[in-house]
Amino acid sequence: MADTNKQGGIFSGLDRETFEHRNQSDYATAAQRGITESLVRKISANKNEPDWMLDIRLEGLRLFQEKPLPTWGPDLSKLNFDEIIYYAAPDEIVEGNKSWEDVPTDVKETFERLGIPEAERKVLAGVGAQYESETVYHRLREEWESLGVIFEDMDIAVQRYPEIVQKYFMKKCVPPSDHKFAALHAAVWSGGTFLYVPAGVKVTQPLQAYFRMNAKNMGQFEHTLMIIEEGAEAHYIEGCSAPKYGANSLHAGCVEIFVKKSGHFRYSSVENWSADTYNLNTKRSIVEEDGHMEWVGGNMGSGVTMLYPCSILIGRRAHADHLGIAFAGAGQIQDTGAKVFHSASETTSNIVMKSLSKDGGASIYRGLIQVASHANDVVSNVKCDALILDDHSKSDTVPQMKIQNNTASIAHEASAGRISTEDIFYLQTRGLTEDEATAMVVNGFIEPIVKELPLEYAVEMNRLIELEMEGSVG
Repeated sequence: MADTNKQGGIFSGLDRETFEHRNQSDYATAAQRGITESLVRKISANKNEPDWMLDIRLEGLRLFQEKPLPTWGPDLSKLNFDEIIYYAAPDEIVEGNKSWEDVPTDVKETFERLGIPEAERKVLAGVGAQYESETVYHRLREEWESLGVIFEDMDIAVQRYPEIVQKYFMKKCVPPSDHKFAALHAAVWSGGTFLYVPAGVKVTQPLQAYFRMNAKNMGQFEHTLMIIEEGAEAHYIEGCSAPKYGANSLHAGCVEIFVKKSGHFRYSSVENWSADTYNLNTKRSIVEEDGHMEWVGGNMGSGVTMLYPCSILIGRRAHADHLGIAFAGAGQIQDTGAKVFHSASETTSNIVMKSLSKDGGASIYRGLIQVASHANDVVSNVKCDALILDDHSKSDTVPQMKIQNNTASIAHEASAGRISTEDIFYLQTRGLTEDEATAMVVNGFIEPIVKELPLEYAVEMNRLIELEMEGSVG
């Protein structure tokens, strides 16, 4: 791929300061640490929520207190729930601003460093920005509003569209009982994105939301709920980042996507949390007959990631694509993958995952393909490739296949290897330095995933990988 430093675009000037910059966070000093019933009730009261949402929160709290930490995957024993701030917002933030000028100056400058709202002006149909626990800005272009598309802050959606939200919110897709962090999310969720695309409407420009944590020990728990009606299409892009403090932060968001008959939806994300962050996100979709769901993701930065986007294919001929990159550096564990449940006949899925490990980092692909006994003629292909950049990093593949119907055609391919010294030597004979040659090999390795992102976001992903690669050779 081209040298990202030579490409123009909203992300071409990214450097470490862009992500490590932090604002004053006096508002966090007085914020409660730890989770209690009084805090849960306070969050709900501050948002003026209906009783049914408070009931969900209280049930989530009960389940969170009962459920144990996962006993598989990365060690989470050092995550201290009592030191996390579960809800905080600068006093001057007015939820859901429609005017960028109304956003507080320091918050606005943070998002401008990250390319927001320049991205909106150039390529997006709509944009949302969340800072700590609150959405600070949300806007959809009028041309899509006029067609009935709803793109709104999740808190506002609860107020304006309760009949839709109550029907879908943490019911069939990700119930609070699913696991400990789904329960925690149900109790303290705040902000996020609501998208509704009416039947037959094809949104041809991407929609984007960006989530930023700023304060030390912050937790962020945004909820994303998206309904793509029959024959509708849309593409949503999500970005995330946080500065480094040397103290734990927690991200436990939740994404619920419903793709109706013949609908088509792409969800792209570039998650670049700091090394302080436990990224324990839950993302899931339910796809009906002839529906098509695409997940495209990049995960890096966070100290521990456990993230496995999931597609539940409940309609005949439903299809899911999962494409992902994970980058694990020093002290990082990227435990990522994909899950696909084939619950109807003639459903198909394609999973392509790439991982890179350096400076002792660990990348793990953890996946699940499950075919129901009544699902005939299912086809699934899984391909996992790992590139290890030194002799003290590691990569593992932990696939699970639960096939209950013998008409299924399932293929799984995994590979792991080091950068070829012959390739590096050859490129150096063509005039490249060792660093430049290594970067070229890495770019070629991740190119099948990066090319699926819109151009501006492909530039961002390449630049983030480039920043992670600095100093990795020699």
